[in-house]
Amino acid sequence: MDTTTFAEVSGNIATIGYGLAAIGPGIGIGIVAGKTVEGMARQPEMAGRLQTTMFLGIAFTEVLAFIGIATPFIFG
Repeated sequence: MDTTTFAEVSGNIATIGYGLAAIGPGIGIGIVAGKTVEGMARQPEMAGRLQTTMFLGIAFTEVLAFIGIATPFIFG
């Protein structure tokens, strides 16, 4: 395998790796938002507090995607 082909393969593997790493946070954010809406429907008076907690949960979940995109640059 020559150098050009190897570079293309390793680049594609990194892209697929990030795609797989982005699936988890995407699902997590969907679950967090869905459960927040469910909680707001059950107790509308807690909507403000639930929304704040939701944004914190989304931020922590999104950090996983940022780690996934930064990892190939750090170790590559």
